[in-house]
Amino acid sequence: MSFLIDSSIMITSQILFFGFGWLFFMRQLFKDYEVRQYIVQVIFSVTFAFSCTMFELIIFEILGVLNSSSRYFHWKMNLCVILLILVFMVPFYIGYFIVSNIQLLHKQRLLFSCLLWLTFMYFFWKLGDPFPILSPKHGILSIEQLISRVGVIGVTLMALLSGFGAVNCPYTYMSYFLRNVTDTDILALERRLLQTMDMIISKKKRMAMARRIMFQKGEVHNKPSGFWGMIKSVTTSVPGSENLTLIQQEVDALEELSRQLFLETADLYATKERIEYSKTFKGKYFNFLGYFFSIYCVWKIFMATINIVFDRVGKTDPVTRGIEITVNYLGIQFDVKFWSQHISFILVGIIIVTSIRGLLITLTKFFYAISSSKSSNVIVLLLAQIMGMYFVSSVLLIRMSMPLEYRTIITEVLGELQFNFYHRWFDVIFLVSALSSILFLYLAHKQAPEKHMAP
Repeated sequence: MSFLIDSSIMITSQILFFGFGWLFFMRQLFKDYEVRQYIVQVIFSVTFAFSCTMFELIIFEILGVLNSSSRYFHWKMNLCVILLILVFMVPFYIGYFIVSNIQLLHKQRLLFSCLLWLTFMYFFWKLGDPFPILSPKHGILSIEQLISRVGVIGVTLMALLSGFGAVNCPYTYMSYFLRNVTDTDILALERRLLQTMDMIISKKKRMAMARRIMFQKGEVHNKPSGFWGMIKSVTTSVPGSENLTLIQQEVDALEELSRQLFLETADLYATKERIEYSKTFKGKYFNFLGYFFSIYCVWKIFMATINIVFDRVGKTDPVTRGIEITVNYLGIQFDVKFWSQHISFILVGIIIVTSIRGLLITLTKFFYAISSSKSSNVIVLLLAQIMGMYFVSSVLLIRMSMPLEYRTIITEVLGELQFNFYHRWFDVIFLVSALSSILFLYLAHKQAPEKHMAP
């Protein structure tokens, strides 16, 4: 009876997560597209539901909700379903929709979809060869074989996003990095843009007048054809007419310049708005957060470097370790185990909420940046693949943030993986991503004033 009640709770929560994923798909990702493939929508929503369920089970593990055997069963089932989706279903449908967009392969799209999936499986399997991610005793068909490879990809994505976010967040929030923009700068750029637009209009008028004169003289109908005719039309011009080819090249160059000037003008207006916003109370609050995150970024880079150099991986979760150091330093009586449980619950909850929110925002921006009516189905499936791998790898890393007694079931479900490897790999990729982001933002920040000062 207890198992049925626990299962009904889990099924209800999965239905709610599925509904939220469905609404997010309809209201955010596909709101501007009329053609919708329901299989894509179902796969995305199911992936989101089972990903969130894993985080829910982590919370239940800390709070002691549900029976221990029920939690183990749902952990195992949830992990099997998410791996089935990530390794078999999503890659197959990605190949299917790619082939469907190619007209020549349309009649045999099922065959070519299977070939693409087999190609994916080959490279996916070979991915595990260079990394020490498994115990040698695991068989080729064991669940650990799939988790270990999904974990490598997911941890790499997490580290890349975390490294960039740790650097970009203070850069975005802090008013220190805002360049000084005045009304004079904006007016000068707008004047250049208007002058460029006037030149484009003037040259297009000249082209229209030249075509009219040529049409009246009958030159359009008697225009020489062939290669030599094309050379002659470029190198010679009829008296009283314009060389349309050269004028068109000038117009194309000016239109490209006008696009760049428009983007630079919009960037200056956005920067000016950010300067005004930074003077408000909310702007000052985010500026303070920027300084806090900059300290966190430096500390995180420093700790990642220490972990890599000394090959160090923490054995105790950060909360318990921090409380033990504080209690020993102050010399007070304190129930470390009791408070570490509650603080760990809050910390893990914050990590989970911010991870889901941050990933959904990133996925939405990415989708709008590159999607089109033909490629949208493939991109949504790719986002579902990234989301699932991200959440599976989050479980691998969040495990270290939990007190030892709450890791038991998670360790049993995930199997005998080389957990220390994933933490070291995260530190390496995080460090590379953070340093690369610092270099990129430094060059972009340095180049921006020079670009706007150019005549």
